[in-house]
Amino acid sequence: MSELHLLDAAETARRTSAGEVSAVEVARASLERIAALDPGLNAMSQVVATEALAEAESRDTALAAGEPCGPLHGVPVVIKEEVDVAGTVTTFGGEGNSTPAAADAEVVRRLRAAGAVVVGKTTMPEFGAWPYTEGTSRGLTRNPWDPSRTPGGSSGGTAVAVATGMVPVGLGGDGGGSIRIPSAMCGLFGLKPQRGRVTTAPHPHLWWALGTAGPLTRTVLDSAIFYDAVRGNVATDLYAAGDTGSFTEAARTDPGRLRIGWSTEPVTLGVRPDPAHVRAVEATARLLADLGHDVREVDPRYPDPTLAFVPQFFAGIRDEAAMVEHPERLERRTRETRRLGAWVTPRVRDWALRQTEEISGLANRVFDDVDVLLTPTVAHRPPRVGVIDGRGTVGSTLKAMPAIAYCALWNVAGNPAANVPAGLADDGLPIGVQLVGRSNDETTLLSLSAQLEQARPWSFPRW
Repeated sequence: MSELHLLDAAETARRTSAGEVSAVEVARASLERIAALDPGLNAMSQVVATEALAEAESRDTALAAGEPCGPLHGVPVVIKEEVDVAGTVTTFGGEGNSTPAAADAEVVRRLRAAGAVVVGKTTMPEFGAWPYTEGTSRGLTRNPWDPSRTPGGSSGGTAVAVATGMVPVGLGGDGGGSIRIPSAMCGLFGLKPQRGRVTTAPHPHLWWALGTAGPLTRTVLDSAIFYDAVRGNVATDLYAAGDTGSFTEAARTDPGRLRIGWSTEPVTLGVRPDPAHVRAVEATARLLADLGHDVREVDPRYPDPTLAFVPQFFAGIRDEAAMVEHPERLERRTRETRRLGAWVTPRVRDWALRQTEEISGLANRVFDDVDVLLTPTVAHRPPRVGVIDGRGTVGSTLKAMPAIAYCALWNVAGNPAANVPAGLADDGLPIGVQLVGRSNDETTLLSLSAQLEQARPWSFPRW
């Protein structure tokens, strides 16, 4: 099998732009790797081999004609099932739709404009409702580090595809931790950007104020390059982020001396972090101090995000369920969730959005004293696959609590937050820590994450 899968997105684009390898060769290597590995992992829901090879050939033709190359020239990418890709059905992880999308979502259009080659779409739980990638429609997606374990979710298919080198980078989404959770469980870098940083077009929002799209990557630089290619808004977006500088430049810049507060206290009451996660945060705090930062334990004084999160969660599921062509085909758990969320009227939803503003202000008090907050990303080790298999809405929600205990608050608050790999735990599976930044300050998180990546490099097995 080709060794091209070992390359990150930045190096792949450099080689294809220089003519050292063709985009067709890279795309073919990606498709071969998908064919070899995916049957045992279930990362991919749709593979568009013919279209990908044709798109790669167009990249090679453009290069030969002397046209300028984009920052992702010839880089294979995968797209989470909730995002439109022209010619494929936007399944949302289920069977509710049957008609292929007529056009790309804006974020996919921008990826193609940057030179990327779309090779397929990735599995997710229906509507991304749960932090584990499993359901009756698409089955169980497995963690490549240990196929008996979950890769997390809801961007679990994307995480598996990137971790195994099926592609160097893939698009996910995060409405309650869905980029960061699978990144933590699969050993990836995953930055949830500031609310409104990435357009949600053709939809005006993703789960109202909670959701945003973004990449899962093997390197910090790849994430930065991807974001610079896709970020920005269109007129129909409900939310827009504030101004910020180049993400790519930030990933290549020393962060300087930062004030970093750390805490292992969960936001969610009744959840206890696994001791391995506590040790990972403490070890990262020591490393950051050794790198010259002002590091201290803090009390984040977390507000309770429930009153803002829960109504928007139900409203988001109900909105997406209302868009599908065949609502009778929705999974039983999804139909139950839609029914249980009937109390979220537009008035209740708007009240929850006002609570979001208040909770955001309270959550951001911690940044009066520090520049970055360091916490665990998730509370538990990756559970065995089937963790929500056969469970209803209430049972699945209880199982989700340890996964979202540190993540969901920052969807409510809107702040950027990233999972940064922190090595392997004693169980042989990856472990990650979360870095949370001030509003609109992804650049500091990228600079600091790149510094950690250099000081404590992470790598992947030759699957």
